[in-house]
Amino acid sequence: MNLPNKLTLLRIILTFIMTASLTIPGVPYGKTAALLIFIVAALTDFWDGRLARRGHGITPFGQLMDPVADKILVSAAFVCFVALDNIVPAWIVIVIISREFLITGLRLLAVSDGIILQASRLGKHKTVWQIITIVIVLVGLTLRDDLLPLLPHTLTAREFLENFIQHIFPYLIFAVSLLVAVLTVLSGSVYLYLNRHLLTARR
Repeated sequence: MNLPNKLTLLRIILTFIMTASLTIPGVPYGKTAALLIFIVAALTDFWDGRLARRGHGITPFGQLMDPVADKILVSAAFVCFVALDNIVPAWIVIVIISREFLITGLRLLAVSDGIILQASRLGKHKTVWQIITIVIVLVGLTLRDDLLPLLPHTLTAREFLENFIQHIFPYLIFAVSLLVAVLTVLSGSVYLYLNRHLLTARR
């Protein structure tokens, strides 16, 4: 249990704290807290891999659990977005989570053969866009629920924010969520195809 692996476990713990901040009613500045917690969790994903490659040791536990922790974090955020006024369409979240279950199952199948499957480059691009989408949604929720109520009604910035949240924000979220759905299906399909030997060997 080296430092990179501890950061991986910390990311899972932060996921539950983020979920509580987003979904429990009455949490003061809950959306702002969720945004900050998600950013910290995303940074642990960057640092655990960096530290592992710089001498702290790449372990089978880290190779398996690092992508699993990423999937837990991302899936939890998108599920919360469905629960919060269906900000992200439910069908897109189902596509994202289904892909993660399939790929995790494939990785577990590979582990049973003593093989550790690495994340693909396309999968990493998918993860980056998932993170970008989540940050955009959390920033919008922070502006709507935490910042906007603090602004005086006579302030010009308040009117601008209200117009953005009501007329631009929903279309922006749908556009980036749709892009994530396309990347999710594409990366998952390519990953399954490249590792199809793990499935065909069991026929």
